[in-house]
Amino acid sequence: MYETSDIRKNLKVEIDGDPYIVIDFQFVKPGKGNAFTRTKMRNMKTGNVLERTFKSGEKLTPANLEERQMQFLYCDGENYHFMDTGNYDQVFLTPDQVGDAKDLMPENTVVNIMFHAGKALGVTLPNFVELEVVESEPGIKGDTASGASKPATLSTGATITVPLFIEQGDVLRIDTRTRAYVERAKK
Repeated sequence: MYETSDIRKNLKVEIDGDPYIVIDFQFVKPGKGNAFTRTKMRNMKTGNVLERTFKSGEKLTPANLEERQMQFLYCDGENYHFMDTGNYDQVFLTPDQVGDAKDLMPENTVVNIMFHAGKALGVTLPNFVELEVVESEPGIKGDTASGASKPATLSTGATITVPLFIEQGDVLRIDTRTRAYVERAKK
């Protein structure tokens, strides 16, 4: 059981039989009365956002979730297909369930799929992925005094900001949590 003092971003709890993830919280200690925690939580099944206030000392039930490693196979235009690397079972997710992960998920990437009661809910990417730059404007020589940057389009279609020295064809290491350029990948 979680207490209200355990509430933090990305905490997964179960409310009325549905799994929720905390997307924002605020601890409030008013001048009069008891302290409480105001939260915003997203239903992991439906995507609906719930605002709820918990009094200090209230108990929260941890969500009964299972994470399995699966390999992203392909997207058929409507669904994203994944295969369990252990038993070769296949699962598909809708674009809403995959969310922003689709921009940084090349084929054959091993990801974690979250399940609740046997139903796939969403994707967690590895912390870093390596993607090739397919389009990038050339940097302007001499424009480096301010640590300038430019947009670059990656092989998956995502557009990120990169330093001026990055060229088309470079393979970059991208942090999937912040969607930021980290470094050029070693060849």
